[in-house]
Amino acid sequence: MTGHIYRDVILEQHVRLFRGAMGAEFLFMDGNARPHRANIVDECLQSEDITRMDWSAYSPDLNPIEHVWDMLGRRIAARQPLSTCLPELRRELLDEWCNILQDQLII
Repeated sequence: MTGHIYRDVILEQHVRLFRGAMGAEFLFMDGNARPHRANIVDECLQSEDITRMDWSAYSPDLNPIEHVWDMLGRRIAARQPLSTCLPELRRELLDEWCNILQDQLII
């Protein structure tokens, strides 16, 4: 992924609209991947008045979504039999997502 693709696909098509729905309290969190830190991405976030959460580089433990992805991955891996097609995997991921309790998401 490049900074241009990240801006055009992720920020413009998803984040900007979500921020509009959430209002002024919206706080955006992304990783410290190179495309996320490109100048065009910074300019886009500033032009859309999107505040980015500050967090340390190279600190995956500080990124809560990584813990959620890990939890989902472990739940899917524990299912028997394993999914054999994408629609089935999607359905199982949605099932597992719905079964995560709110207190499990607090880190």
